[in-house]
Amino acid sequence: MEAPAARTEMLELADEAFRAMNYELAADIYECQLLELGPQRPLYLSKADALARCGRFTEAFEAYQSAADLDRLRPENLQHLLDCIAANIRVKEALSRPQPPCRLRAGAPAESPGDHAGTGSGEEAPSDPLRCQVCLELLFEPVSLPCGHTFCRRCVEEETVTECQLCQLPVSVRPRAGSGASPESSFRLNVVLCNLLEKWFPSECRARRLQLEAAALVRSGDYSAALGLCEQALSLVPQDYMMRCYRAELHITTGKYKEALCDGDVACTLKPLKTKILCDMFSPVLENMPDSLPTSMRSQSSCIRPKPTFLSTFSSAPVARDCTVAGPSEVFSKMNKISTQEPNTSSQILKKSKATPDETPVPAEAVPPSFTNGSQKRKLSHETDICQSFKTPSKMAKKDEFVPLPFDNFKASREIPSELVDPSDFECSLCMRLFYEPVTTSCGHTFCLKCLERSLDHNSSCPLCKENVAEYLVTRAFSKTFLTEELIIQYLPEELNDRRRLHEEEMKELSNLTEDVPIFVCTMSFPTIPCPLHVFEPRYRLMIRRCIETGTKQFGMCIGNELKGFADYGCMLEIRDVKFFPDGRSVVDTIGKCRFKVLRHGQRDGYNTANIEYLEDKKVEGEEYHELVCLSDSVYDQAFTWFSSLKDNMRTQILNHFGPMPGKEQIPQSSQNGPAWCWWLLAVLPLESRAQLAVLSMTSLKDRLIAIRRVLVFVTRQRLRSLILT
Repeated sequence: MEAPAARTEMLELADEAFRAMNYELAADIYECQLLELGPQRPLYLSKADALARCGRFTEAFEAYQSAADLDRLRPENLQHLLDCIAANIRVKEALSRPQPPCRLRAGAPAESPGDHAGTGSGEEAPSDPLRCQVCLELLFEPVSLPCGHTFCRRCVEEETVTECQLCQLPVSVRPRAGSGASPESSFRLNVVLCNLLEKWFPSECRARRLQLEAAALVRSGDYSAALGLCEQALSLVPQDYMMRCYRAELHITTGKYKEALCDGDVACTLKPLKTKILCDMFSPVLENMPDSLPTSMRSQSSCIRPKPTFLSTFSSAPVARDCTVAGPSEVFSKMNKISTQEPNTSSQILKKSKATPDETPVPAEAVPPSFTNGSQKRKLSHETDICQSFKTPSKMAKKDEFVPLPFDNFKASREIPSELVDPSDFECSLCMRLFYEPVTTSCGHTFCLKCLERSLDHNSSCPLCKENVAEYLVTRAFSKTFLTEELIIQYLPEELNDRRRLHEEEMKELSNLTEDVPIFVCTMSFPTIPCPLHVFEPRYRLMIRRCIETGTKQFGMCIGNELKGFADYGCMLEIRDVKFFPDGRSVVDTIGKCRFKVLRHGQRDGYNTANIEYLEDKKVEGEEYHELVCLSDSVYDQAFTWFSSLKDNMRTQILNHFGPMPGKEQIPQSSQNGPAWCWWLLAVLPLESRAQLAVLSMTSLKDRLIAIRRVLVFVTRQRLRSLILT
């Protein structure tokens, strides 16, 4: 009883190792169990799956062959193998193509998509911005994620997709407001890009819609109608790789294996890079095929085994045009028969040991098209007109010689006819100008970044469809839509230069700190003194954002005036930090910088502006300076005594809001605004705004100290009087 229990424990350990992705350990345990228990089909399959996950395909095929000897393999038995093959192709193909631009992290310098046009192989590869970086086909029903990257909706709706394939940021599923829709419908189409694709590639878009309709028919079991739609789609885009593969799958489903093989050959011609990757993956397996195969298989065994010369004819996707690209389809023909032939036939194909001379030959209909005398003339009795139009050249290419594919007019980079490129297709519906820093909302509408932010200052809904997009107010995650920007760079460079020049002129004008300076009309502020602000009005949201965008981070603060709108004197504030609330409000942490005098009042986009000149204290020397120092020390001591005499709760409130009282300065005239403690005292003294404004406007430190001393004397007397009365 102990031995079966131990074996069960070992198998459980192997299964646990497999689930933990320790496939090497799992394969070793399954091998040990096979040596101990003898041939068992489930153990062979488990071992084969583990070896396939390790990338050890030669040994994996051996194990699958051993399982096929015991009982016929089913398609579900090869699921792990197919997953591994697909994963290998995706990884190797991704490494062979140039990397697209990635989303910039917060704080990173801005780059244009054109900066990423190079390749990783040292050669200049054609850029195709309209290709989905997941399925590698023309975008269909494009969806722009919050990170700014765009993919086909079908590619991001897969259950396994939890992060962007380019920048690895999480893909958040956002249900439509008030719809109760499933997560599948949370991805909204990019309206601008959809319109462009329909305009530039009507045939391709029509074909992809037909494919979706065909998929719906397949789900309902109507394969004949689905094949009819595929025929219509391929008549529109005969070079569509995905459509070829999809029709091949339908042919296999309906038992039309010859037609499926024909579509597979065409697909290999369309995607020779995938074919090269498959050849590299399976070359160890094919090299181990026995030389003593039956006579009926010897002729083709030499053709399907990739030789160095065969592999040397492949380079990259744009130039891999050798006619031998059909070879791997023969490999797949053999692989597909593992699940359809009898065990003996499967063993003949994959068996590593020597075959006996009296083995039963493979039936003629099961053998792939033969190659005679080194030529690649296909002898498919089922050749249709479509297959003939894609037939590979009749002569084998010599070494280092490339044979053109039949699609000479098909380029890796899709060229858009200039007459179809219209600047109005890239026009922001808010400013009616070319998109600048385009961003796409969760509802699929695109605007200039600055235009959208300004709109959200007034309303948290999309300006076009009125869907709530308040999440942007919380995260401030306005990521540029890279594809839209790249298309503008590529096809509208002159218009973009004009738009950029206009934007730079606006920023230069906004960054001027003497003319048209933004003015926040609210309260008194003083140099060196913190001034926290609660910003909720749309005009001031815009003003604060512009101050940050220009890099100055400064604006003026003035108190109101009934006649002029705001007072003639104020203080410049510098933004230190901004904290946003979900409803768009914010708390802005600022500190006073310097005083100014208003020369001209004005307005811009709803908020006040002014032409200003900065104030500076007049310097004194000699005897006047010594008198100024004595006066400064005297007033400081008087102020310190007054503050110390305040009640504890009052002192605590002052300290929490304004901080501690600054220390005495040895040189009172060291700053153009005078000692910091004067402004701190002026801020905490119980004075009306008009009295504070009068002191703020003084350019004589002596006059300012005298005025403060008078106030201190007054408040001290008031306090003593109140104590006597109580």
